Amino acid sequence: MARLNLLEETRYEKLPVSVYSNQHEASVAVANRIADLIRSKQAKGEKAVLGLATGVTPIGVYAELVRQHKEAGLSFKNVITFNLDEYYPMKPTAQQSYVTFMYENLFSYIDIDKANVHIPDGTLDKDAVAGYCLAYEKQIEELGGLDLQILGIGRTGHIGFNEPGSAPNSGTRMVTLDDLTRSDASRDFGGKANVPTKAITMGIGTIFKAREIILMAWSRKKAPIIKKAVEGEISGEVPATYLQLSDHVEFVLDEAAASELTRFDTPWLVKDCVWDSQLKKKAVIWLANEINKPVLKLTEEDYNNHGMAQLAVEQGPVYNINIDIFNQIQHTITGWPGGKPDADDSQRPERALPAKKRSIIFSPHPDDDVISMGGTFIRLVDQGHDVHVAYQTSGNTAVWDDDVLRYMEFAIDFTNSIGEDTAHLKQSYEDMRAFFPNKQPNEIDTQEIRNVKGFIRKTEAISGARYAGLQDDHIHFMALPFYETGKTKKNSVGEEDIQLTIDLLQKIKPQQIFAAGDFADPNGTHLVCFKIILAALDRLKGKEAWVEDCWLWMYRGAWHEFETYEIEMAVPLSPQEVIRKRNAIFKHQSQKDRPVFPGDDAREFWVRAEDRTRDTAQRYDRLGLAEYEAMEAFKRYMF
Repeated sequence: MARLNLLEETRYEKLPVSVYSNQHEASVAVANRIADLIRSKQAKGEKAVLGLATGVTPIGVYAELVRQHKEAGLSFKNVITFNLDEYYPMKPTAQQSYVTFMYENLFSYIDIDKANVHIPDGTLDKDAVAGYCLAYEKQIEELGGLDLQILGIGRTGHIGFNEPGSAPNSGTRMVTLDDLTRSDASRDFGGKANVPTKAITMGIGTIFKAREIILMAWSRKKAPIIKKAVEGEISGEVPATYLQLSDHVEFVLDEAAASELTRFDTPWLVKDCVWDSQLKKKAVIWLANEINKPVLKLTEEDYNNHGMAQLAVEQGPVYNINIDIFNQIQHTITGWPGGKPDADDSQRPERALPAKKRSIIFSPHPDDDVISMGGTFIRLVDQGHDVHVAYQTSGNTAVWDDDVLRYMEFAIDFTNSIGEDTAHLKQSYEDMRAFFPNKQPNEIDTQEIRNVKGFIRKTEAISGARYAGLQDDHIHFMALPFYETGKTKKNSVGEEDIQLTIDLLQKIKPQQIFAAGDFADPNGTHLVCFKIILAALDRLKGKEAWVEDCWLWMYRGAWHEFETYEIEMAVPLSPQEVIRKRNAIFKHQSQKDRPVFPGDDAREFWVRAEDRTRDTAQRYDRLGLAEYEAMEAFKRYMF
């Protein structure tokens, strides 16, 4: 019976999928399978031939293999490896090369024979690439093929660098990279312009010949493409769908990456559910959007025709369900994000008391506050709350080099105008002008350049916060040490990061904390900064009375909003308030027009922010709620 139930739950899935609670557990599970294969081959006196991948996804797998080598005696002397791909052109010593990646994450720490390591050569002349690719295939064939191939997946659905349009029988070859793939790689290269347009990759046909294939994916960022790859039709537009044709493939996911699969996203379509309040709210909102009806117009027939008959029978009549959900959504809307004084707060998202709250807005970068919740920020100040803003990092990697020269030129002219000596400034300026033309992609700036970039972002943040109504003594710059590497890759969180946060919280003793709750990117600065706040609160909890009365509200950034069913506080903005928020964002001039790291979205930050908040308001309107110009959304985090 359990087997039948599982088959029913997964009936939309066209290949085997294993889901783990987090990426660490999943990575350990994959590493154990690789280790078991290696040991099994060792016992037979045979070689284990592995196909390896690069990128963020397999890092945890490689870390666990290194641990097993050091602590459990796992030997790699019988292992032969073939990497999936390499950028072209690419020197093996470059920081962005997959040769560097593999040695930094695996090969330097195990006892593998380096003659058994094969990574596509990015230094070849173009005329030599085709012959090299044929030889790469032949080496694999002569060893009897790959025993196990591990894969990640790109947001285009690529496996290796087999981009949309790749043939299912393709072999190792030179390919042109998709624009989205290059955008995703831009942080590693210090900008999209520096990302190679070509790569050498194993083909889908080569991958298919492996006796076992494991595709791994972590985080909500990968959830949409995972749904297409697992449940979608086979298509050259999503190369990973070709894996549906293999009898030897398994997708290994964390819960976040699996979250859009039918059995997790809309489970009522495949099984009976335990209808708790959250799932009921999600299902009714889904149904209203699915058939384009306001919540209060949904009928029993609508429920029955869309997999929700169980809910209608168990908790109906459906009109009562509709009213309940409508009221829940209605009660998230408030024009008083700090709580409405002298009002019944039993149906409001925030407490009425204390009437004037101490609030702190944590901003991971120096513009996240106004981009993400600028309207709420301004309203909190206007309504008389004691508002502080804390910029957790300097954001100094996201400033254009020519802005540095512009500000240095200003500093020289101003210093000269007041009769001060400019010799040192001029020398620094000349050093910078000499440095920039020879700067390599992602090369660390000099300390002076990093300082200037940090000062630029600091002055912009001050201007934005002042525009929102804050006094200077309520503007805090934390410069958390984990960030200050001068590189896109940051250090691990340390004790000083947590202690600086504890000190600031102790100073303010807030009743409200607003923090960036963007968890789609597991290595993103927003998530790291959020975890630092949680670590600080965890240490203070039980020791400081004010913590017990402190609520933590999460906001989202410029890209993705909370799902409607997740929103617990929605702050409506008038057209005038939208303009005020836009003006606050405009204070961040170094990020306007074209930021250094725009991601795959070409819109300016203020446009993204306005489109997002307008969309949130329209979603509420379509459900039958009042129509507003825009809405900023928040979700409470229980710590």
